[in-house]
Amino acid sequence: MRRLRFCVRFCIPGAALVVVVLAAVLGGRQSSSGNEATLHPPRQLDARHVSQNVPRPLGSGKPVTLAFAGDVHFESPIREELAADPRSVLRSIRPVLGEADLTIVNLETAITTRGAPMPKAYTFRTPPSAFEALAAGGVDAASMANNHGMDFGLTGLRDSLAAARKARFPVIGIGLDARAAYSPYRATIRGQRIAVLAATQVLDDHLISSWSADPNGPGLASAKNVPRLLQAVRETRKTSDTVVVFLHWGLELASCPTSDQTTLARSLVGAGADIVVGAHAHRLLGTGRMNRALVSYGLGNFVWYSARPETVATGVLVVTATGRRIDGYRFEPARIVSGTPRPLSGSERRSALASWHGLRRCTGLQK
Repeated sequence: MRRLRFCVRFCIPGAALVVVVLAAVLGGRQSSSGNEATLHPPRQLDARHVSQNVPRPLGSGKPVTLAFAGDVHFESPIREELAADPRSVLRSIRPVLGEADLTIVNLETAITTRGAPMPKAYTFRTPPSAFEALAAGGVDAASMANNHGMDFGLTGLRDSLAAARKARFPVIGIGLDARAAYSPYRATIRGQRIAVLAATQVLDDHLISSWSADPNGPGLASAKNVPRLLQAVRETRKTSDTVVVFLHWGLELASCPTSDQTTLARSLVGAGADIVVGAHAHRLLGTGRMNRALVSYGLGNFVWYSARPETVATGVLVVTATGRRIDGYRFEPARIVSGTPRPLSGSERRSALASWHGLRRCTGLQK
């Protein structure tokens, strides 16, 4: 073979053609030493091989910092502070929230002063000044896909959407039809196309049908309809550099994720989600890496009436991503005092961080 290659480069042109033909024939046989190149056709790679080895797009190549926090309502004692000065509600935690390029929370209340409460144990509503409080606190958008997003029925849903439009404050996971409810919030930051979808895996059984958005009717994006949610993720993946899914999921007060959570997380990551975060348990749950994605099973309460030690523990998850690459993440711990989060420092901060890292043990996630 070496003689043939030498001749291809230096022999007369007529001989070169013969040599090339011979090389093609002989090249189909692999030498016993394994050092000679072969002309076998390219091997067909299966999807699993491709997903593990093909580099993931990084968009513009510039990192973006995203922050996520948990459950927010404005019931007493927060209601009184909201009425007195909306801009003061999140003042203590504002430096943490405002530091990120994009901050998302779970808004677990209807934004309305009208309507009749739905037949359920707890119903929450708050006036439109809630959006002023969130914006002043450094929050950029909120998920309303949760088991309180329609506490005051269709009237409350329409009022919530109208108030959000008036305040120019984006809400996700809710809409006048399924297309709107499953549509992502989009932001372009330093050339990176960020998309955030939201859906709820938690709905009262007798309200699932009436609260779930469909092609012709209003409601919430339901994570119980897994194929529809995965379809939304795949469609969003095509036009986004970083895809986030914000979920309402889990079991109240449970410190470990349920099998429904872990199964859904794997499906979402497989469909193209880069970051999967959520809340509902009213306490913190573990956070870590699932393959190349980041998953946080529980962000806990955030602006909420709380009394038990596990329900007043809160904080902000801060994630840095460059396109599909998760560069790093950290947790900024806080404690709920009189309904609102106050950042921790010193030994309290160190203790809270140790507890938070320990929550990963039962998740199957990696650091």
